[in-house]
Amino acid sequence: MYLEKIQKPNDIKQLPEEAYPVLAEEIRSFIIEKVSEHGGHLGSNLGAVELTMALHLFLDLPGDRIIWDVGHQCYTHKILTGRQQGFDHLRSLGGMSGFPRRSESACDAYDTGHSSSSLSAGIGMVKARELAGEQYTVVSVIGDGSMTGGLAYEALNNAAKLETNFIIVLNDNNMSISENIGGMSKYLNNVRTAEKYLNLRDDVYYSIKDRMPRAVDGIRGAKNALKQLFVPGPGMVFENLGITYLGPVDGHDIKAMRKVFKEAKKVKKAVIVHVLTQKGRGYAPAIRHPARFHGPGPFEIETGLPKKQKQVADYTDVFSTIMCKLGQREEKVVAITAAMADGTGLKRFRNIFPKRFFDVGIAEAHAVTFAAGLASGGYRPVVAIYSSFLQRAYDEIMQDVCLQNLPVVFAIDRAGLVGRDGETHHGIFDLSYLSQMPGLTVMAPKNKWELSDMMKFAIALHAPVAIRYPRGTAYAGLKEHREKIVFGKAELIHEGKDICLFALGSMVEIAEQVQQILKENGYDATLVNARFMKPLDVEIMSRLAMTHHLFVTMEENISAGGFGERVRAELYDMAPGVKVMTAAIRDRFVPHGDVPELRRLLGIDAESIAERILSYLRVRA
Repeated sequence: MYLEKIQKPNDIKQLPEEAYPVLAEEIRSFIIEKVSEHGGHLGSNLGAVELTMALHLFLDLPGDRIIWDVGHQCYTHKILTGRQQGFDHLRSLGGMSGFPRRSESACDAYDTGHSSSSLSAGIGMVKARELAGEQYTVVSVIGDGSMTGGLAYEALNNAAKLETNFIIVLNDNNMSISENIGGMSKYLNNVRTAEKYLNLRDDVYYSIKDRMPRAVDGIRGAKNALKQLFVPGPGMVFENLGITYLGPVDGHDIKAMRKVFKEAKKVKKAVIVHVLTQKGRGYAPAIRHPARFHGPGPFEIETGLPKKQKQVADYTDVFSTIMCKLGQREEKVVAITAAMADGTGLKRFRNIFPKRFFDVGIAEAHAVTFAAGLASGGYRPVVAIYSSFLQRAYDEIMQDVCLQNLPVVFAIDRAGLVGRDGETHHGIFDLSYLSQMPGLTVMAPKNKWELSDMMKFAIALHAPVAIRYPRGTAYAGLKEHREKIVFGKAELIHEGKDICLFALGSMVEIAEQVQQILKENGYDATLVNARFMKPLDVEIMSRLAMTHHLFVTMEENISAGGFGERVRAELYDMAPGVKVMTAAIRDRFVPHGDVPELRRLLGIDAESIAERILSYLRVRA
């Protein structure tokens, strides 16, 4: 009824106030319907509906700026800026992104996808506004989960120095993807449950403020004293930093939020508005299972059950199983994750070995250095982090683990193309940046059994090891090829002649398909499972270079600094006459879409690779 009236930015301001609750429910129904069809982020979006509406009523977009931390709560924002039709192709190739994208709308002030960056970006925008002599309002919306990230604290430290308005909305739902942990979470939970303070604030402070507006300044001092009494602990943690604190306020009460936002805009420095929301609000399955409904695939609305049930194990399941077995065999094995116990498959390990499991929050850099400390104390830490998130700990991997040659195992989930989450989530850089680090062994399994074998090998190596594996179904082919893992040695799956298909990790399956296409065209190609990105098996390369004039490297990673470039460099010295053709991702960011169609787009699917090879052979002939 009201949703159809929202066609462009600021249309919400034309609706009467009594329409807001109805519109909120219409938006929730719309989001549930579309995510049930296409998949996407659900719980975070359902929790931020009224908050987003209040911001759009308060601000004038696109002149004013909203920066959404992570950005997985931006669906209502997209709806209120006239992008309802885009949800018919949500997260599909060429369709609307599930995250804020400046290329989509002028109302998307900043591209996001990783957490804890909104405050730093917001301060930058505030300074840009100040330098240009402009007057627009800047609001950074950050979740309590993102407040566990170190970058947020670096930003808060600098926000305290501002002498101009900057509004920070702390969207507090007591969740990131998994349940929040750590000191800040405990502190916010205490604030959240401080009933005496909440009641006194709502029943006295705002009542007096409305009736005697001239007394506001005096009351503000009394209010701060009340906070000292009723808001626990480091309590005044934000005030003591020099940042004005307002709240907590009910994040589903639009009127209350608008009132606080107006007050916040009067503050001539950084101000935090603490908003309490419920993740998954309005949809019972999402409330009961917040982790499961953080980013679900298509599901049945009535039951919440997936439309497509998992038939076979994925690589995360395989990792989960082997970690539990390793935990039983080796009492020194410990597991570390960064707010992703469910996503990385460590939930079972946590349940079996609670004292040997550590969730450090959204703090990847800390996770790595923490692991280094554990390793120096005689333990065998396994750090399980998604590929694109591990980028945030580059320096710590180098300085704290590799420099000291400490036996930390990096289990890198979501390596390669991950699909519909898009540019910020594809794990296509890890081979390049990890291979730069002296002393770090870098591996990738061809199938589910090899992942298990590699984990066992890594724990026994007593040196830093990174094992990267993709999202999705674990490949069950090539079961008969299970040679023992030997340091730095590739696996020869089939020896033919002239053409060597040299593939790494998930691309071994693609290489099998390429081999079959070549066979149908009269070529008997050799197939090698590289296993190791670093160190390369130069011995097998040298031997095959004597009988093969073409090496075709295959990787689901960028070409710059990747597997193919390393193979090319080695062969240039040992066999300069051998042609090296690399199948990798060229210098670009990859959009969202299904993995098979992205491979076709990038030219790293079997048909595209085979055609490149055949074209070369036709010219050579």
